[in-house]
Amino acid sequence: MPAVIKIRDLVKTYEMGSTQVHALGGVNLDIEAGEYVAIMGPSGSGKSTLLNILGCLDVPTAGSYELSQNIVNEMDDDDLARIRNQEIGFVFQTFNLLPRADAQGNVELPLVYSGMPVSERHQRAARSLEAVGLSDRADHRPNELSGGQRQRVAIARALVNDPSIILADEPTGALDTRTGDEIMELIGDLHAKGNTIILVTHEEHIAKHCRRIVRFRDGLIESDRLVTEGAAH
Repeated sequence: MPAVIKIRDLVKTYEMGSTQVHALGGVNLDIEAGEYVAIMGPSGSGKSTLLNILGCLDVPTAGSYELSQNIVNEMDDDDLARIRNQEIGFVFQTFNLLPRADAQGNVELPLVYSGMPVSERHQRAARSLEAVGLSDRADHRPNELSGGQRQRVAIARALVNDPSIILADEPTGALDTRTGDEIMELIGDLHAKGNTIILVTHEEHIAKHCRRIVRFRDGLIESDRLVTEGAAH
């Protein structure tokens, strides 16, 4: 099966005043469609930088990134915006919900950006909320929802455009253990339905839900191994 993500010699350097910070130092990585991958590593290891580049939120300093056989670093802003809106779903640690919009409105947001008609937007968002078990909370604002419910809204928003890839950055980081396990069960269900999942975490028990663990250190891949069912090597 061809890789849906193909990274070659990826470098990312930030200018911090007169200092250069090397966030990624020449990374090579292939991820196939339908994989469930955890990206791990200590703070400053490059894992979040990689996720931002994969999500077309940042661009590499050097090297190449192919997504579904399209070279991302040769795309213009319009193409990148289309990929972010249609190909990739994002789930963030802090949920990133609009406080004045209800759950339905938050889930509809990517569809507003893509210009979908209102009636279709409503139907798609309702289906997405149903998929995460929140149909009965569609008219609730974020401050009327628990942390777990807010993350479910964020996942429904990530799903609403039917993306092939879901990127999750510490999706359980703001949740208690039990709620975090419920969210990981939901993400596991999405993987079972065929989504490619790439998840950044620093928690070993979260990574064990995945099927492959890629560990970063100092901007490079330290190890890349498959996970036996239910436990990491």
